[in-house]
Amino acid sequence: MKTGKVELYIREKIKKEGALLSIVIDPCDHPSIKAAIETAYAAQLGGADIIAVGGSTEAQGELLDKVIKGIKAKVRLPITLFPGNIATISPFADAIFFMTLLNSRNPYWISQAQTLSAPLIKKLGVEPLPMGYILVEPGGTAGWVGDANLVPRNRPKIAAALALAGQFSGKRLIFTDAGSNAFAPVPTEMVATVRAAIDIPYVVGGGVKTPEQAGKIIEAGADCIQVGTAAEKIKDVKKLVADFVKIMKERGKEKVKKYKKQ
Repeated sequence: MKTGKVELYIREKIKKEGALLSIVIDPCDHPSIKAAIETAYAAQLGGADIIAVGGSTEAQGELLDKVIKGIKAKVRLPITLFPGNIATISPFADAIFFMTLLNSRNPYWISQAQTLSAPLIKKLGVEPLPMGYILVEPGGTAGWVGDANLVPRNRPKIAAALALAGQFSGKRLIFTDAGSNAFAPVPTEMVATVRAAIDIPYVVGGGVKTPEQAGKIIEAGADCIQVGTAAEKIKDVKKLVADFVKIMKERGKEKVKKYKKQ
């Protein structure tokens, strides 16, 4: 499969800046379509790199399409679908995280959902981003819905083994997620262990509520951080995103310099 525009964008950003910030817009967690669109616009003004749309199983159909079309009218960033199930597909998105839940007990989330959705994704011309998705304790709603055998927070080698299996299986990105609104993000020791095991773009999400946490996660080896709840619970989204971006890009530049010296 050829490398698409969004994947190239992600890889170039990592190469030049060392860190990306993805802001998740779940239409169901905003009071209105207009509010969801304004959050995405504020995120762009704050310096975010990607807008991800989705998250919950209710984000689908006309609601999903309207939100994405509204965001595209105001935002120039890539819009990537973050599917909660096979209905989280829209022809108006630029790409979709084509996820395999690597630590699910249920074959539906490992291969069946992908089989059911792949033909439509191809027909609509939405760029698939093959992603190995790993849920870490506490896992949140995603862990329950996905019937995940959650990775214990004190077992980083398990997460690394899952990530490496994902890479060996052809995934082009890895995502370790502690679940929406988790009490704490994925531990930095786990992030560093996963980073040492793989050489493909690495995303971390769930429970990242402060810029300081984000900076430490980038420093530990993540390439991209995905934030959702933190941006939903604050009025000044632009400032929050700008604060995240500032520290993340600083840590990212340090990573780039380090890699160039090696």
